[in-house]
Formats: sequence, structure tokens, C-alpha cells
Amino acid sequence: MHRWPTVLHFPRNARPAATAPRIQPVQSRQALQSEHDRVPEAGAFRHAPPRLVSRQSQVKPSERGSFRSNAHTPRPQPRPHLTLRPSPPQSNECGSFRPLVLQSETKPSPPSRLSRLKFKERESLRSGHDFFTGANKGSAGERARWNGKKREGDGSNKFQPNKQVQADLYIPSTVSVGQLAKLLNVRLRTLQRKMDQVGMHAESSYDYVLTSDYAALLVQEFDRNPIINDEAAFDLYPPPPPENPHLLPTRPPIVAIMGHVDHGKTTLLDNLRSSSVASSEAGGITQHIGAFCVPLSMSSDSPSMPANERLITFLDTPGHAAFSAMRARGASVTDIVVLVVAADDGVMPQTIEIMNLVKREQEASNIGMVVAINKVDKPEADVDKTKLALLSAGVPLEEGGGDVPCVTVSGLTGSGLPELVETIALVADVMDLRAERDCTPVGYVLESRMLKGFGPVATVLMTRGTLSPGIPLLAGTSSCSTRRLLSPSLQPINLAAPGTPVLVTGWKTLPATGEEVLTGSETDIKKACANRERKRDLESALGDVEAINATRQAEKEREIANKAKRGTRGPRTVAEDSSVQVKKKYLRIVVKGDVSGSVEALVGAVKDIGNHLAGVKIVSIGVGDVSDSDVMMAKAADATIVAFSVGMPRTVRASASQNHVPIYTSDIIYRIIDDIRDRVISLLPCAYDIKVTGEATVLQLFDIQTKGTCKRIAGCRVTQGIVQRSSSVRVLREGKTVYEGSIDALKQLKKDVAEVRKGSECGVSLQDVDNLQDGDVIQMFQKIEIPAQL
Repeated sequence: MHRWPTVLHFPRNARPAATAPRIQPVQSRQALQSEHDRVPEAGAFRHAPPRLVSRQSQVKPSERGSFRSNAHTPRPQPRPHLTLRPSPPQSNECGSFRPLVLQSETKPSPPSRLSRLKFKERESLRSGHDFFTGANKGSAGERARWNGKKREGDGSNKFQPNKQVQADLYIPSTVSVGQLAKLLNVRLRTLQRKMDQVGMHAESSYDYVLTSDYAALLVQEFDRNPIINDEAAFDLYPPPPPENPHLLPTRPPIVAIMGHVDHGKTTLLDNLRSSSVASSEAGGITQHIGAFCVPLSMSSDSPSMPANERLITFLDTPGHAAFSAMRARGASVTDIVVLVVAADDGVMPQTIEIMNLVKREQEASNIGMVVAINKVDKPEADVDKTKLALLSAGVPLEEGGGDVPCVTVSGLTGSGLPELVETIALVADVMDLRAERDCTPVGYVLESRMLKGFGPVATVLMTRGTLSPGIPLLAGTSSCSTRRLLSPSLQPINLAAPGTPVLVTGWKTLPATGEEVLTGSETDIKKACANRERKRDLESALGDVEAINATRQAEKEREIANKAKRGTRGPRTVAEDSSVQVKKKYLRIVVKGDVSGSVEALVGAVKDIGNHLAGVKIVSIGVGDVSDSDVMMAKAADATIVAFSVGMPRTVRASASQNHVPIYTSDIIYRIIDDIRDRVISLLPCAYDIKVTGEATVLQLFDIQTKGTCKRIAGCRVTQGIVQRSSSVRVLREGKTVYEGSIDALKQLKKDVAEVRKGSECGVSLQDVDNLQDGDVIQMFQKIEIPAQL
């Protein structure tokens, strides 16, 4: 029987016949394939060579296989009812040849996700050519129409366009799984889960190298448009994980102390390190991440290191609700979380937030947890009730059959602290924490600030490698040539080992908190920094577009709701709705803080204060004392300077006074938040409640001459309440308001009176009105101002 080759090649200028011949059914499938080109599970895409356009979605699962365009590949028999057509005229890596495409006669349904699409050719990624329709779709918006969702309910294969704005993402020709996760800005576990869903189980390891085809398809799964460009995709990445981690030296455990505000976290740490930080903190609450090492003087037979050399690195995180980003950042770099719960207060909102945060982190990494019930020395402490509340909230305590140890302590008296330290050490021994010291240094920025005498300084928690002065660093878009290393007590040190915090000086600009600190050559750092800045600007522009679209959609929906509301109003409206015509007002602020984490927390807490009538607009943010340039910027933008825990020179204060720039300073974050909320409320338009105090019906109209002018007097009978001369009035005719003003004269039996009560008759003269009619209702009312609320 005659056999057709899997892929036929034609010269560049050659064209096959318009109608391809029918071919016979496939009897056997024997195609050589390498381990890299093996076929994933059914229902997922398969890796095809660059010259092959695969239509696996139209083939039965039992018939799926792998094709190769190599001349030495055995020729299997073709499948039934398949036709051959040439690939579109696009350039590829096949030189002067074009592959034929196996295509089913059945019309393919539009693909939406990676599991349906199977494979998009490298040519279409670079040129924007659609191999399903033969049309060129160069823009991201046109390609995004395939990323629709099936309409629910009708069961038809119709797709709606995806409204999300897709951003371009530059990817290199080859990229590891860990590097791709950083390019996508997602967790490694999230990407690995996605790869498992599409059948790439064996390829989901951290250091597995993906080709651009696989990487591009995975990028599309995250609603991004992949662009293969090695130069634009260049970046710095941490070294791959060690092959034998159990042979590495041990490192100190990183322990984060977390809990609700005012539950005694800092007092507990003060007792551990014999200091008094809590007494010096503004408002009695922690507002920064504090990192320090504590040597353990306890006797221990731990196999990891001798008792006299053991260290524990503690992170003191804020408990106030405004510092949720700080707590998340502390949990992401920690090994063990100590959840502090006050015995007299029990489980609180931030306690539940931290428990959920630990659960999420445990899905991605191995993180331990210890519960410390604090303030047991207080008379109102109830330890048993607190434990029951923790069990009800989902904390698996050891007493309830779980694996989370619980220790009762008192940060004030120090009782229970040895047991807490011993428990932390035992958990660390079970986790067997190790890190290499001879690789390139890797760390994370916990805080950054302007330190007098040192300039921009970042608190970096080392996780791998050893940092020493003179090493160039990159954190986000900030670069550094390490000048000096300082301990948390500002003492100079020569080396920073894994698991220890260190203050790094020599930054050109302040790095953002939470950024990963990497090293490389100065040329590579400059190139990576430029690419990151371009990526940040692109994402910022796309975010602005989405925000504008969302705002316009919300305004449109609000206008429709207001129209519907106005259509159902009766003649006696009791409140005035001015939201339709009032333009939104903004409280513009310039934020200055002592450290970048505090600025981030403050901006995150105040940026969403307001509604559709008034809100907060951040003009600029910065770290360090208020300067003259901040005053000039605030003056130009008509903004208020908000200074959080920073100083202000006298010259700057005088300049602000001369330029009429308001400044609000405070060392306590919740006071700043409350003040900004009050200022935004003051921008809201006044709302009034109308209270009707009396009504009079017009019985007859009289025209009288007064000082040469004719004035119309309405003879009325008071039907409700009291008619007062000082009241505001409106005239109702057939239920509609035809006049609103005030009373010019009120008389009774030719005598001027101040008020007339129900049942009496009087004469009323209104200002600037001469079209009164018999039967009109003159209504007296008062406007009562309603306090504005957000």
C-alpha cells in the first residue's frame, strides 16, 4: 500500500494544487520521538516541532501521537478523512521550505484556553497570523477575541470577548520554570499547578528548561500576549536550588511574631532580647517590621548546631489593620509563625487574617506555626476559652489532635518564655533548615528608609549566599553598589550569612519593600533594570486603562440608576439628591514617611477613602523628612502634606506657612487615617432633609396698590401646622412645585403678624411672584442639614 509522508516540503515559491487528494486510513503509528518531544496526557497540548502545525484537537484520543519533520522518520499511514494544505505564507525557521498542514474537514471550534488550543505555532506568535482562519491579527485586542468564555445556559458553542486588557510579555527562547514564574509575577506553585493541569507533570520542576513554544502557551494561560525577544526579556534570577540540600550547613530559623494589635507582641520580644522597644513606640503599637537575631542560651542537644552558637532571627510585624501588606511580606519570608493571642481578648479580626495567611503560605512552602497565648498574668485571662476559640477558628492545636503546639506566656513577667523558645527550636529542628553559603547572595527587602549619615538604606533579610561589601545588587528597579553592611543596632559588619538581617547602604534609589535582592555584573544589572522599568511602565499604563474603563462603567450604571430613581419620585420629595450634577472632589495629599513600608501601609489605607462624590488623590510619595521641593509640589497641586513619623526643618515649615500649604504630622497611623477621613467628609456636598412646618390654601387673590406699584395678595386659610413669616415657602400646583422663595408680608386683619396657626385666615404676599392661582397650596418648610457620611 502506498504511504504518504507525515509532512511534505515545497520550495518557497512552489504552490500545491488547490484541492488535495484523499488519503487512506492509518493502519499503524510508529514515530520516533525523543524524551523532550514526548506527548503529554490526553486533553493537554503536545509539543510539536517548529515547522509542524498540529491539529490534534480533531483527532481521537486513541489515535494521538507525535510527528517529526525529519527525513529519517518512518512514514506511518495517514489518517482517514484528512486533507493536506500548505501553511500560510509566513517566514519561519525552515529555510526555503514550507510544511504541509494536516487539517480535518470538520470545521474547528474557536479555541479559548490552553487545554483546547493544544498548540499555537511559533510563526503565529511572532507574526500574529491566525492559522485557524488564515487572517492576520497583529494587535493584542484582535487576538484576545479567542480568549472568550462560553455562554452559560444556552449550551451553544458561542464565545464572548474577554474584557480584560492583555499585556505583552517578553520571553526568551529558552526559560526555566522558575524564571517563567518570575516573568509572569506569579508563585512558582501556581505555575506548576497550571502545568500539571495541562499534562506537564515531569516538566514542572524549578530548573526544567522550557522552549519558547511551551513558554508562550503557558503565558497565554495567564492572559498575556507572549513575544519572543531574548534582549527585551533579559533579567536576573536567583541560582537554581542545590542538588543535595541535606548536605548544606544549617541556618538560623526566621520566626515572625504576628497577632492582633495590642496583644503584646513587641513586649514579648523585648523580654526575649532584654530591650524596651515597646515603650518607645508611638501610640504603643508597632508600625514597622523589626528584624534582629537573638542568641539562645538554653541548653540543647540539637544536632544542627551547638547550644552556644544557636541563633533565632525574629521579625516583629505590626498588628494594625493598615499593615496587612507588611504582615503578608513577613509571612512570605519566614520559616515559623508565632501567633500571639491575648488571653483576655481572644481571637480578633487580625488573628483570623494571620491564620488564613499562614494557610495560604503552607500551600506554597513548608512553614511552621506556634501559638503563644499571652497576658496570662492578667486577672481576666481565660486560657481555656481562648484555646476553644482558636480550635473553632480552624487552628489545629495539639490539644485538639492537631500539629500546632500551644504555649502560655506572659511578655510582662517573662513566664513561659523558655518553653516558647524551646518549642521554636524543636520546630526548627524538625524542619531541618539549611542554606548554601558559597552561592551568589539572595535576599528580600523588609524595609527601606533614609538614614542620616548613610543615605538610602535597606533592611535585607538574607536567604541564600553570603553578602559582603562591594557586591553590586539589584532589587526591583533599584540598583546598589554595596558600601557598608550594618547590623540592626547600626554596628558595622563584614559578612551577612543566610537567615540574618542586615542593613545595606549604597543604593541609588530606595528599593521597594518586598523586592527580591539579586546580584550580577554591572552591565547585566543595568540591562535588567531597564527591562524592568519598561515592564513596570507598561503594566501601569494598562492598569490606568482598566481603571478608566471601570470608572466610566460605574458612572454609567450610576446615571442609569439615578434616572430610574428620578422617574419614581413623588411630588413630596424629602431629600435633595445632588449626586448627579456634582463633580467629584479630591483631597490631594503628598505623603512622606520614615520607611518605605510605613508609606506603603499609609497609602494603602487612605487611597480608597471616599465615594463617587469625594475621594483621596495621591500626588506623590517619598521617604525622609519634608523638604522645600515637597512644599512647592504641594502648592502647585493644591495638596496637603501628610508627614508620618518624619521631621520637618524650621525653614521648610516657614516655607509652607508662606505658601499656605497645610501640613499634617503624626507618629500614629490610625490618627492620620481618621484625620484624612474627616477631611474627605468635609468635601462632600451638603445633603438636606426637608421638614414641612405648615400649609395654606389660596382662597382668593387681591391686587392692591402700594407706593405706585401693584402687588398681588393671596387670601389663604391655614390647613396644617403654622405659617411663619421667616419660613421658606414653595407653591404647589397640582402636585408640582411652581415657585420656591420666601414670604414678603404676612398679615391678619390688616395687621402684620409673625405667624398664623391652623384654622385661621391670613393674607400672604410672596417675593417676586405674580402668577398665583386660586387653589394653589403654599407650603412652609425648613431645610435640615444632614451630616455627610462616606
